[in-house]
Amino acid sequence: MADQIVRGQELARKAENKLCCCCVFFASNNEDAAELFRKSANSFKLGKSWDKAGSVFIRAAECHMKTDSKYDAANAYVDAANCYKKTSKKGAISCLNQAVTIFAEIGRHIMAAKYCKEIGELYELNQDIEHAKSYFERAAELYEIEDANATTSVIQCKLKVAQFSAQLQQYQKAIKIYEDIAQQALNINLLKYGVRGHFLNSGLCQLCQGDIVAITNALERYQDLDPTFSRTREYKFLADLAASIEKEDVANFTRVVHEYHTTTPLESWRSALLSRIKDALKVKEMEEDDLT
Repeated sequence: MADQIVRGQELARKAENKLCCCCVFFASNNEDAAELFRKSANSFKLGKSWDKAGSVFIRAAECHMKTDSKYDAANAYVDAANCYKKTSKKGAISCLNQAVTIFAEIGRHIMAAKYCKEIGELYELNQDIEHAKSYFERAAELYEIEDANATTSVIQCKLKVAQFSAQLQQYQKAIKIYEDIAQQALNINLLKYGVRGHFLNSGLCQLCQGDIVAITNALERYQDLDPTFSRTREYKFLADLAASIEKEDVANFTRVVHEYHTTTPLESWRSALLSRIKDALKVKEMEEDDLT
């Protein structure tokens, strides 16, 4: 590994010397320097010197930009980001942002969307849900610009936006996304299997708002859209939860959640929503006790 680092340093010096040379062949010098920086960065990668590899890939990107080789520049920023992922999510996000900007500028919207989504995933790992939501929204927009038929990619991104919106208590936004996707999926054979899950997520958001009339109306609407929904475990789960809330029965609410979770383990964000609903139900129960 030490040999690779030494080689990387030597190649980086050669690249910098190329740029320092006073020469009329400006473009050629930058092209040669970019290639040397790329080789240098790969040597640093082999030596597991990730920060150094990342910084040298950035130098390669800067050289490509000077020769208007924007596609190569964007890819160099992606290479830099992949190195920084080993040591600094902040550094990786910065490089990916550069790549997204360039790919969008040159009309490579699918590539821009891909790396926009990757930024969202990095923010999600950092539990920065607000930023994650923004980048998944942008990724969905970019996928739609390039290919109106990129249904699966767009839906994946929008589902993440809905999830993050629910986590941020932006329930109406989440409900709209889930209901829109469910209606869209009903017309696509390969996506029909996910409809009951979208209705479940939307229903949980309805319950978080504490409006029993709204959830009752929603369940009726979902049955109209998909007559098979009333026979699913998801429908029964929502209906039982709504009944427990209407009766202000915390014990039954807890039992219903436990029974469902035993058969179908709930994702952590769904469990968090249910905890919010339960906490609100406990408050109501205590208020009732104080009045009696």
